[in-house]
Parts: sequence; structure tokens; C-alpha cells
Amino acid sequence: KEQYELILRGAIDILPEGEFEERLKKSIAENKPLRVKQGFDPTAPDIHLGHTVGIRKLKQFQDLGHQVVLIIGDYTGLVGDPSGRSATRPQLAYDEVMANAETYQKQFFKILDKSKTEIHYNGEWFSKMNFQEVMTLASKFTVARMLERDDFEKRYKSGSPISIHELFYPLMQAYDSVAIKADVEIGATEQIFNLLTGREIQQDYGVEPQLVLTMPVLVGLDGHQRMSKSLGNYIGIDESPKDIFGKVMSIPDNMIYSYFELVTDVSMNRLAEIKMQLEETSANPMNIKKELGETLVTMYHSAEAGKKAKEEFERVFSRHELPHEIPEFDCSSYEGQVWIVKIMTDSKLAKSNSEARRLIKGGGVSIDGEKVGDENLELDVKNGMLLKVGKRRFLKLKRN
Repeated sequence: KEQYELILRGAIDILPEGEFEERLKKSIAENKPLRVKQGFDPTAPDIHLGHTVGIRKLKQFQDLGHQVVLIIGDYTGLVGDPSGRSATRPQLAYDEVMANAETYQKQFFKILDKSKTEIHYNGEWFSKMNFQEVMTLASKFTVARMLERDDFEKRYKSGSPISIHELFYPLMQAYDSVAIKADVEIGATEQIFNLLTGREIQQDYGVEPQLVLTMPVLVGLDGHQRMSKSLGNYIGIDESPKDIFGKVMSIPDNMIYSYFELVTDVSMNRLAEIKMQLEETSANPMNIKKELGETLVTMYHSAEAGKKAKEEFERVFSRHELPHEIPEFDCSSYEGQVWIVKIMTDSKLAKSNSEARRLIKGGGVSIDGEKVGDENLELDVKNGMLLKVGKRRFLKLKRN
């Protein structure tokens, strides 16, 4: 019962419901760990907090003594999961997918125990399939069934293109479960079609069908859309303590509890306390948010780093003091006055001229404490000038 309650934490669907608990009891009685699978397509080099929702659930299974199996989708990554997509994903080159896969492995083991984790690339089986075997797999499912999935149905009705290779994605993910004989597969709620397809395909290949556990999609820093690197609303687990803490402090107050629940390992008792505190009208959400920031920095760096990140934030934002460490940017190569936008893009404070202009127009740029209102400003750079962009980015300008 204790195992089941822990596994339920944060989960949306556990299917089939009665069977899941029975299979768990059988696993404990027979001392036979469940094989718990999740797949990841390395379509980008960084793992962010959104990815860790599933990884942390895997860690809970691992701590309970079950066998975690990670599938790195070097072949499915060439297709791209169409779940939740309104258009075909751009295809990546195989070398690009494999380069991303290397960074994934390093980041996985910031959470999971490497010695207790089984890892497979799905190219291990897909690269050996002949065309007859591909046709056998394709024959297990109909186009009508495939078009039942919400995203394909919407695209079909709107006349948006659906490529044949996209139809293979749910079958490929399902066959991964056949290949490694998965007992449980974890995925986001939007992947429910793929996960249930896995059960059907396993039965067709004579493998006991897996149980399905879905986790919610983590909402990003904007408070509306799913966390995504392409949307810029993410917190990467490899980011600096300062950036992790600063980004956490920018999330809407109504997301504090879900972040604690889904992406931290605080105890169930502490989780209940946080919920009560947030429901009290007299409580200050800022203090609880600081605890969240410190907790996440501690998880991915150290307790000391977590404490320092909190102190630095309070120094700069609560007491309006300057950070202890401010990066420098050498402007000695410029001649005469310099366009403020050029300094911002050259120093990477802005990704483009248009972004730099937007920041200036929005009142988010200042020099030595004075707001810059003119996007065409030609700056006479003096050594030691302090450039501030947004709430937490500082740059000391150097010029000999």
C-alpha cells in the first residue's frame, strides 16, 4: 500500500487501475522487480525540469527496488513524437540526435542511480529490422485507429499534412515495449494514445501488456504553455545556481505547489504543509517560492549553492544591492561611441537586435541605474559602467 501511495503522487492516470495495484502486490510477493520504462528522444541537448517529471517518477520506482529501463530514441528521434503537435516536426540528422544523446546520459544520472539503470538505444532493434518485419509491425494497426488520436484527427480535418513516417511513431514506441518486455511505461498525459498502443502491440507479439502511468505536462515559466526550450520558458537542470533560482522566482504563485509536487523530492508531510500554507491568506508565497528555488538548486548543485543562490537573490532583489560577482565585458575594441544594441547583442545579453530593441522599449535596460529610453542610443563607454538588463542580468563594461 505504501508503494502504491508513493507511485500515485502527482500521477494523472494509472491504467488499468485495479490491475496496476494487483501487479504491484504480485511483484512484491514474488520478489520480482517490475521493469519500468520511459523513452526520451534526444531532439535537443538539454534536459529541463519538464523532462524530470517522468524521471523523478522513475527514481521513485528505482528506490522501491524496481528495474528502471531508459530508452534513448535514436531512431524515434529521427521521426519526432507527433503527440500534441499541430504540424510535422522537422527531421534531425542522425549525428545531431546522437550528439544530443550523449548529453542526455550525463543529465539522467543527476537524478537516477546509474548502477541500477538499464539503458537502450532503440536503434539496437530498429536498425536490424528487415522490410518484411517493418511490414509485419505496420499490419498490427489500422489507419482508422491511428486517426482516432486527437492531434492527427485535428490535422486531418483541417487539411494539414500528415507524413507517413509520423504514423509509424506510436508503433515504434510500442515496439520498444515489446523489445525490452516493459511491465510499466511512464509518459506525459498527451502520450496516452502511444502508451495504450504499447499494450496492444505487446499482446500481438505475445508479451504481457504493460501498465500505463501518465504524469501531467509541466507548465513553463510563462504560466500558460508547456515547458519547452523552443518557447524559452524552461529551467534547465544544467543551468547555474543563480539562473535556476532566479527563474524559479519568476513563476506565477499558483504554480508553486505543482512544482514542489512534480519536480522536487520533498516529503509527503512537507508537501501537505506547503499546500496548507499556500491556502492561508496571510501567508507570503514569496517565502515558499524561495524554499522551492533553494530546494531545486540543492538537488542539481549542492546545499551550499542553494543557500548562496537564495542569499544572492535577497541581496539584489530584496535589499536592492548589487550581486557579489558581476561578469565583465571588454569594450576596448570599439572605436568612439557604441550603439547600445550592439553591446547587448555582442555580450549575449540579447539574442538579436530586435530583442535588444524590445527590451529597451519595455524599460528593461539601464546604465548606472538610469533607464535607457532610446533604442538608437550611441553610448560613450566609460570603464566600470554598469549595464543592467531585466531584473537579474548585470554586466560591467570595461574600456582601456
